[in-house]
Amino acid sequence: MRLLLFAPSYARVAKALDAFASQIDLYVMDAKGRVEHAGRPAALDAVRPEAGWASVETFLAEGGQAYTAALLNSPDLKWVQSELAGLDHKLFSQFLEKGVTLTTSHGQAVGMAEYVFWGVLDHFQGGPARRRAQADRVWKQKPYREISGANWLLVGFGAIGQGVAARARAFGAHVTGIRRSPAPHPDADRIATLKDLPDLLPDADIVVLCCPLTDETRHLADARFFSAMKPGAMFVNVGRGGLVDEPALIAGLEGGVPEHALLDVFETEPLPQDSPFWTHPRVTVTAHTAGVCSGYAARNEALFMENLRRYLAGGPLLHEAAPAA
Repeated sequence: MRLLLFAPSYARVAKALDAFASQIDLYVMDAKGRVEHAGRPAALDAVRPEAGWASVETFLAEGGQAYTAALLNSPDLKWVQSELAGLDHKLFSQFLEKGVTLTTSHGQAVGMAEYVFWGVLDHFQGGPARRRAQADRVWKQKPYREISGANWLLVGFGAIGQGVAARARAFGAHVTGIRRSPAPHPDADRIATLKDLPDLLPDADIVVLCCPLTDETRHLADARFFSAMKPGAMFVNVGRGGLVDEPALIAGLEGGVPEHALLDVFETEPLPQDSPFWTHPRVTVTAHTAGVCSGYAARNEALFMENLRRYLAGGPLLHEAAPAA
């Protein structure tokens, strides 16, 4: 099997690939678009890779675009492992349109679930006020809200939603997950679908968006969404910026509902300097960083190697993406 890897990605798994040396014909492309095979230069148009890895480096490092173009141009391409969870990047739709098997990653889910808990705990426990009190040397007890007994509404119940749910229930919270399938899940007290959302919002203490951005979910959190939330509720978005009607959220915050918003993603990124979110007293802003966690790389490397093993053995692959209906 002809495998083409981008040099920075290859460096992460070079040793592990030795276990498959007899089964793969390995080609490596550097940042200048030069290809090497068995220590010698190779002509790119002769590679015709069957498989590749769209790791984070292919999106961020110099030369990554040339690498993904080489995959797309291969008439023999059959499988690509993505290091991302979503499918909203146009590259992925192009792979799927070619009939390529695309597998996605849940490697960031652990860190994103922990990020959600950091933000909710910081708000419930009055973190900003505590830090101000310490800075001002003020000795004063401040009451705080408990997560125990709180109602969590998780819009999107894939790997991220399930990770949040497991942690919330460990704190004694009640969890409702929203997804396409209403089948029960062990990490949720209830599973519902999007049509149930209007009835569920008024009872939720914490609402978390961790669903993909689709035509169905674009601006899901609109004026009606926020008006249905109860006073004191917290809103979290770790999905995509396009899930939220941002002017409607600002209007809701000005009216006190939601009480606080934890926002990691925005419709325009980087967030413009004149955005009201930067200075709003009811908003916590982070720079699309929820998934930038210490275990992310190792989990993605392990997933790529496991799916490579399965592919070579002719077995089912983990997290295979389905083309849009």
